[in-house]
Amino acid sequence: MTAGTAVRLDSHAEAVAAAKTFADAVRPGAADRDRAGRVPHTELAEFDRSGLPAITVPVADGGSGLGPVTLAEVIETIAAADPALAQIPQGHYLAIDILRLLGTADQRRTLLGAVTEGGRIAPVLAERGGTHALDLKTRLVADGPGWRLEGVKYYSTGAITARWLAASALDPDGRLVLALVERDTAGVAIGEDWSAMGQRATVSGTTTFDGVRVDAGFVVPYWTAFTEPQLLGARTQLVHAAIEAGIAQGALADAAEFIRTRSRPFAEAYRAGHTPTAAEDPNIRLRFGRLATRTRAAVQLLRWAADVLEELGLVPAGPDTAAHGSIAVAQAKAFASEVAVDVANELFALTGASGTDLKHGLDRHWRNARTHSVHDPVDWKYHHIGAWELTAVRPPNHAQI
Repeated sequence: MTAGTAVRLDSHAEAVAAAKTFADAVRPGAADRDRAGRVPHTELAEFDRSGLPAITVPVADGGSGLGPVTLAEVIETIAAADPALAQIPQGHYLAIDILRLLGTADQRRTLLGAVTEGGRIAPVLAERGGTHALDLKTRLVADGPGWRLEGVKYYSTGAITARWLAASALDPDGRLVLALVERDTAGVAIGEDWSAMGQRATVSGTTTFDGVRVDAGFVVPYWTAFTEPQLLGARTQLVHAAIEAGIAQGALADAAEFIRTRSRPFAEAYRAGHTPTAAEDPNIRLRFGRLATRTRAAVQLLRWAADVLEELGLVPAGPDTAAHGSIAVAQAKAFASEVAVDVANELFALTGASGTDLKHGLDRHWRNARTHSVHDPVDWKYHHIGAWELTAVRPPNHAQI
């Protein structure tokens, strides 16, 4: 991909307005993209030109210099229209944080410069077949003055349309690193073999690195991020929480529109003479009111967590500060995950049998919520929240909380 000319967004208001414009443009095609499960090249090109990829790039590096509050609202806004398009840049914003924290001047100049021009970065981290999520087989192998990258990654969200890839690997000393390579580098192959039931337009397939040449100056010592208290995990989990809050809002909005324009009241209520429309059915109002309240609570919890991270900054003052930020985001993420699934499920109790017709595409909300909500275990988040609240035990210092 050759990046086009990107817009510069200079404030929170400009970034949110750009997100709303993008969301309005992509909302009508969300159901069709879900059905097709193809790479949304056109929509992503528009996202890249919008200036939104650079909102968290520091001003000194040519970006907008905006923080978690802006990022959370931007992602939530897009996710309400199409959560697949909101998830594609999730890892991109993580990569920016990593470069801000650990990147060399040359790495920042090259990669963050590309971002301000409309390029995206896609971390490719996950693998299959290990005993746990961090059991990596991908290796960085010494090759003269540089390196070669060998391995296979899965769940490569955003990689197929990114300009740069940040691949996790173990170096010869067994340390966790990120190898930075351009997507079109020889030996990189990215497949479209994503077959999950939801978030289908993310096309998060397999990336293979077959003897990929890596410049010696483009390896990030990722392991060092976790030798001290950090908020990289919390900041990336905030984006996941925003996606879930957006899914709940999108499902609720579609349910409301269906009830107003297509649904009929239950016959018993209609015969009683006090329910001429489905929107006036007392049971529908009760269910909808509960879901609307829980959705509003998820959004407000997300915004509170974003405020916490905004105040703490990228580098926490100490372990308790890092724990406070991680727990705040864990609460927002766990709750939003549950609410998104509940709203997307209850949607059918509200719309009735006609709402299950595939032509309406309402099923995508549940499939998207259910698929995204298992990105990482909600139960463990509640466990760590309880441990912190009851006994001041800090959560683990890793990238998923």
